[in-house]
Amino acid sequence: MAVDITEKTSAVPLLESAEAALAAADAVATQVQADSAERERSGASLLPQLRAVATAGLLAVPVPAEHGGPGFPASVQIEVLRRLSRGDAALGQLLLAHFVVSQAISALPPDAPQAARIYRDILAGAQLGNATAERGTASPLHRNTTVRRRDDGRWELDGTKYYATGALGAAWIAVAAGIAGTDGETATVFIRPDQDGVTLNLQKWSAFGQRGTLSGEIRLDGVVVDAELVIEEGAPPHPVDGPPTVLGAYDQALHAAIDIGIARAALEDGAEFVRTRSRPWKEALDAGFERADREPHIVRRFGELTARLYALEALLAAGAALVDVGQAQQELSRDTAAAASLKVAAAKALAQEFAVEIAGGIFELTGTSGTDGAANLDRHWRNVRTHSLHDPARWKYVHLGNHTLHGTRPPRLGLAL
Repeated sequence: MAVDITEKTSAVPLLESAEAALAAADAVATQVQADSAERERSGASLLPQLRAVATAGLLAVPVPAEHGGPGFPASVQIEVLRRLSRGDAALGQLLLAHFVVSQAISALPPDAPQAARIYRDILAGAQLGNATAERGTASPLHRNTTVRRRDDGRWELDGTKYYATGALGAAWIAVAAGIAGTDGETATVFIRPDQDGVTLNLQKWSAFGQRGTLSGEIRLDGVVVDAELVIEEGAPPHPVDGPPTVLGAYDQALHAAIDIGIARAALEDGAEFVRTRSRPWKEALDAGFERADREPHIVRRFGELTARLYALEALLAAGAALVDVGQAQQELSRDTAAAASLKVAAAKALAQEFAVEIAGGIFELTGTSGTDGAANLDRHWRNVRTHSLHDPARWKYVHLGNHTLHGTRPPRLGLAL
C-alpha cells in the first residue's frame, strides 16, 4: 500500500509560492470531489487520490526551506489541508499525520540524519503515516508499544497500534513507542510498511464516518530499525513547566481545518441539491415561490449556516496566524504559545458544534429526497461527526474559561493542545 517513490525528485514540482500551493490544493480538491460521493459509498481506495496529491507537489508543503522545501508558514499548510478536506474529508485526514510529523521533525538539528533522510524522500513524493494511538491503555496518551536497543546498535519494535491514520499510501510510518528499560522515556520510530514484522490490518476499521481513511490496525512483531530512524525524545514534558511549543496548536488547527472543510463541502452540496432537486413546500407555492431555493425560510436558514461557516473559517485563520507568530519567534514565549493554543482550541471546539450543525442542518432544507443514498449527502454529517470527536471540546472550553477567569495558560498535552 506504500507509494512508489523511486521516481527522481525532479518528477515532483516544488511549489514556490503560497499562491501556487493553494491553487494546486484547489485543483486537486476539485478533481477528487467529483466522485467523492460514489467513492465513499462503494468503499473505493483513496490511493489514486493520494498519488494526485503527491504528483501535485503538495506533500512538500510542510518541508522547511533549509531542507530544500518551500518553507511555507503554518497558516499556508493549514489552509492547504482545509481545501483538500473540502474535496474529500478522508483524504484530508489521511494527510494530517504527514503534515504533523513533517512539522515535528523540523525541530531536530539541521544535520540530524532522520530529518535529512525523511525530507529527501518527501521531496521525491513520499507520504508519511502515523501509528500513535492504541486501544486498551489508561488514556489515549499512553503507549504499550516498546522499542529496545539491540547489541548491534539497532533497535527492535514491538506492539499493536490502532487509529493508524495515514498509513494507507505511506512510504514511512512514524510509530510512537516507549523505550524499554527506562523510566517513561519515549521515542518516535520510522518504519517502512513492507518491513519484516510489520502487518497492516487497515481494513479493521468500522466507524460510520471517515471510512476512506482505513484507520485500522498495525501489528509490530520484532521490527528491526536502524539507529538513524529512531528519535529519542526523553520523558514527556511537564504540562505546566515544560518548554513552550506551538506544535500542539498546529496539530489542532489541522484537525479543525478538516472539520471546517467538511462543513463547507456540506453547505455547498446542500445548496446545489436545493437549487436543482428540491421541490417547494405547498404553502410556499401558494405564496408564489415556485422554486425551493426562493422560499424565504430556506434562504434564511442557509444564511444562518453560512454565517456559522464564516465564523469558523475566520477563527481558524486567526489561530493559524498566531501559530505563524510563534514559529517566527527566535525564542518562543509562553504567552505566545498559550495565545495560539487558546485561539485554535476555540476554533476546534466550535467546529465540533457548528460544523456538525451545518452538515446535519442541510437536511432540513433539502427535504426527504436529500436522504437518498444515491446523493450520499449524509457522508458529510457522518464524516464530521466522526472526526470532530478526535479531541473532547469540553476540555477546550475548560481551558478557555480558566484563561478568561484566572489568566491560566492551557497545559501542554502533546498534540491535544
